Amino acid sequence: MLTAGVDLAPTDERTALVTVAWSRGRAALREVTIGVSDARIVATVRQSDKTGFNCALGWPEPFAALVNAHRVGHTASLPSRENGANWRRVMMYRTTDEAVRATVPGVVPASVAADRQGHAALRCAALQAMLARSGHDVDRSGTGTIVETHPAASLHRWGVTRRYKGRHAGLAAALHDATARWLDLGSFAPLVITNRDAFDALVAALTARATALGLTLRPDPDQLPLAKIEGWIAVPSTGLDALP
Repeated sequence: MLTAGVDLAPTDERTALVTVAWSRGRAALREVTIGVSDARIVATVRQSDKTGFNCALGWPEPFAALVNAHRVGHTASLPSRENGANWRRVMMYRTTDEAVRATVPGVVPASVAADRQGHAALRCAALQAMLARSGHDVDRSGTGTIVETHPAASLHRWGVTRRYKGRHAGLAAALHDATARWLDLGSFAPLVITNRDAFDALVAALTARATALGLTLRPDPDQLPLAKIEGWIAVPSTGLDALP
């Protein structure tokens, strides 16, 4: 099996791509690239069994409905100041964001509707369209070719760390120690250890493997319809040693 991970930024320069080849009990990095174009990403997805994207695959459905209603002038249902905070939370966070918040203590996904994440999400929407046109299943709930990942959630569930931002070198060392028995970083080890984007792409590729094996939490029947529209973050359900 070949899995890929993409740490998607709004521009090529900060976008990282990783591929991992899997065999019985072993895995090895095949590629780590910084500065990746849309064409390169699409080509890699086509060659891989599963690709994890560190980027939101969609927007909150209530937010999208609000924007559409606002466009034609139907904004009479806007809330008063008294309940505005709760209403804004519904607008800003997807079903999967709230699921991660409830499942992974201390991890709060950024809002794709009100954060810088939206810039990368626009690029991701274009990539999804390119893949769909070429016949790939891009079901945003994660059952198709691609799956949405969240590095902090994956690392937490794998027991690598409970805190993420600002500790890249420590996280990279901890992940390396946890996977040293079966994951060969090869000549790419220095880049993964020193470059945050490459590291996030590696976590996405490992999470893609977990998803392909059915080792991530799936949306329940009530969540699934929105997951197919908004996207669904793959949260691992087992430890790292279940991957090889």
